[in-house]
Amino acid sequence: MKREELMHEALLLAGEAAEMGEVPVGCVVTDAEGKIIGRGRNRREEAHDATAHAELEAIREACETVGDWRLDGCSIYVTLEPCPMCAGAIINARIPRVVFGAREENTGSCGSVIDLFSERYGHRPAVFPGVCEAESRELLRRFFREKRS
Repeated sequence: MKREELMHEALLLAGEAAEMGEVPVGCVVTDAEGKIIGRGRNRREEAHDATAHAELEAIREACETVGDWRLDGCSIYVTLEPCPMCAGAIINARIPRVVFGAREENTGSCGSVIDLFSERYGHRPAVFPGVCEAESRELLRRFFREKRS
């Protein structure tokens, strides 16, 4: 699958999150062949858990799928730029490619606020921002517009 197709899978999960009253963020992890091995969506409200981010769900499922905490050769596709916690999980899982949609100006840790991947953690994934950015941003705008009204 192409990056855009995989990001559309993440966008479907983000839409599910929005339907459940969660900030619409979705994520998929793929193996080296591009097969989805992990899926996640925001569940902070539902789980009453500050760590229930889409990326962490998808990483946990991918680790379970491959039977290892190392996700070498994998890619992560997320609709919103990862926060520091999720960037840390990506580093710890050794995911070599990060693809995201919209930038997160308040907590984005792939360049918007800080670039944790450029620090000396021993693992520096390649980052591909702006994939399906308009769709990701519109989903967020619509969610927050409806929340305010």
